Amino acid sequence: MPVITNIADLKRIHERRVPRMFYDYAESGSWTEQTFRENTTDFEQIRLRQKVAVDMSGRSTAGKMIGQDVTMPVALAPVGLTGMQHADGEIKAARAAEAFGVPYTLSTMSINSIEDVAEATTKPFWFQLYTMNDTDYTSRLIQRAKDAGCSALVITLDLQLLGQRHKDLKNGLSAPPKLTARTIANLATKWAWGIEMLGAKRREFGNIVGHVDGIDDPASLGAWTAQQFDLTLDWSKISKLMEQWGGKVILKGILDPEDAKMAVKVGADAITVSNHGGRQLDGALSSIRMLTPILDAVGGDIEVHLDSGIRSGQDVLKALAMGANGTMIGRSYIYGLGAMGQKGVSTALEVIRKELDMTMALCGETNVANLGRHNLLIPQGFEGTWQD
Repeated sequence: MPVITNIADLKRIHERRVPRMFYDYAESGSWTEQTFRENTTDFEQIRLRQKVAVDMSGRSTAGKMIGQDVTMPVALAPVGLTGMQHADGEIKAARAAEAFGVPYTLSTMSINSIEDVAEATTKPFWFQLYTMNDTDYTSRLIQRAKDAGCSALVITLDLQLLGQRHKDLKNGLSAPPKLTARTIANLATKWAWGIEMLGAKRREFGNIVGHVDGIDDPASLGAWTAQQFDLTLDWSKISKLMEQWGGKVILKGILDPEDAKMAVKVGADAITVSNHGGRQLDGALSSIRMLTPILDAVGGDIEVHLDSGIRSGQDVLKALAMGANGTMIGRSYIYGLGAMGQKGVSTALEVIRKELDMTMALCGETNVANLGRHNLLIPQGFEGTWQD
């Protein structure tokens, strides 16, 4: 058993263990990948204020996200194709999150279905919705999430069309993988992954296959999916989806203060400041740079979460200290899942919790609720003096 001390350790094992197309799917951004890179490097510009001679006992990382008690303010973000990173990946990630005490968000584009995950867990999870042109399918999908007892609907707003990710196109990304000469050669080196996948519950998109007429193979699935993302999505449609759901709603993909104000106006419970992990609009600012302007715009009228770029507990602390009410991690737990399945997700969460706890103590705080900008050294002009 390797000694895991940070998320990068899990990433190295993930790369060795998982087929190239699925590793690249997780570890890539759109076009030049500038935003993908800056999501993480911008965190590095923020420094921490060390405090000494303070009572560090009795520390707590516990908090709440949309009213739900959490072991730490970190939710597992929705990630498509999670079940291709490890057999039954969504089930294993959800179980790890449940055991740890943090929310898990199931993607519309998951391999395991809503029902699969509900059957395998004992507590409610969040469900992420992509808005589709097939409104009947969307309505049935929302009802399925209700029937499964999902406690929040996370509506993704920043994927009305798919950002170009060069690696995915060159790898011929698909689920299950197409058996080309190149793919077969790579799969031959990933025998442990392959053996586990033989016993997987599913190897196709579980929320779609069997729920849409005429989809019975990867080709028909690909053709249907390519035509489904709703180019006409607007705030009136978002309001209707929220009304149809009737429960707690998180709007994910907010990167502009005016959009944040609209999220408040339509009555969302929370927003997630996110650029889709740098996978959509390349050249957009990192989420951590946009956090303060968005917080200023909403003025405490809505819960604000930060997604994209978090690779450590120190990153979580920086986001919370800058004013976020919670955070989401995607790649950080996917590295763990690909590396070691459910145990890897648990390990990733424990690494982040330990880093958050120790850093908080060394900053002179004993509770995440007390974190603030007084714990940080933020470069002058970090939020930018950009000209419109």
